[in-house]
Amino acid sequence: MDTPTEMNNIILYIAGAVLLIFFSGIKIVRPTQRGLIERLGKYRKFALPGFHWIIPVIDRMFLVNVTEQMVDAEPQEIITNDNLNASVDAVVYFKVLEEEENVKNSQYYVNDYKSQIINLSRTTLRNIIGTLTLKSANSERNKINSEFHKTLSDETKNWGITIVRTELKQIDPPKDVQETMNKVVKAENEKIAAVDYATAAETVADGVKRAKIKEAEGTKQSKILNAEGEAEAIKLVNEAADKYFTGNAQLLKKLETVEASLKSNAKIVVPTGTELVNVIGEMAGVMPLK
Repeated sequence: MDTPTEMNNIILYIAGAVLLIFFSGIKIVRPTQRGLIERLGKYRKFALPGFHWIIPVIDRMFLVNVTEQMVDAEPQEIITNDNLNASVDAVVYFKVLEEEENVKNSQYYVNDYKSQIINLSRTTLRNIIGTLTLKSANSERNKINSEFHKTLSDETKNWGITIVRTELKQIDPPKDVQETMNKVVKAENEKIAAVDYATAAETVADGVKRAKIKEAEGTKQSKILNAEGEAEAIKLVNEAADKYFTGNAQLLKKLETVEASLKSNAKIVVPTGTELVNVIGEMAGVMPLK
């Protein structure tokens, strides 16, 4: 009676072991990964994204990230060509290439490529910035980045990775030098502001000067025009006097003579048609006789 039961138990144990082995051998590779399968320590197969099954214990799968990654080169003190200690930091963006040979190289050609990139970056930055002054290092960041990127790309070309880009995060001088530089920049800005203020004041003064000159010229022109007007008026008066007053003065003298004669009852013969007859007639309110 116990034999069938024992057999059933053995079968269940075997089935359980088979299921355990099966499920423990299941491996899933994501689209952002590639896998390297080794059997007893020897490379056996390249695993693309999807479902894979390996023999537990005998086989091992190593997953490799093939997306873009970033490592920080970490801040370090670098002595520049002008003997100043600059604090330099940079970041490096890279990715493992997706092809089988490149993924294998990233695992079998170099030990821990991330730490190797960091160490190589620090060494490269020391070599580049050590040949520059602090001022040129800050003004030639693009040149430093370009040389930095080229050196890393050349050194890692057999690692199965590509250096996407490099970026300098900071090139900071010592604190005392930074304070001095800030003072220089502040003084330069104040100088520029003073020059701008002086230029603006000069412009305003020039404008006021021009306005006064214009005003004086206007006053002068107005006086000239007034004087010319008065002179013209005087001229017209003189011309009128020359034209009309001379004859009228003679006529007035004749009237005075007539008046004096009439007072003494003297007889005066006045020719007909003369201006004096017309004047006497108008004064008397009568028309002269023809």
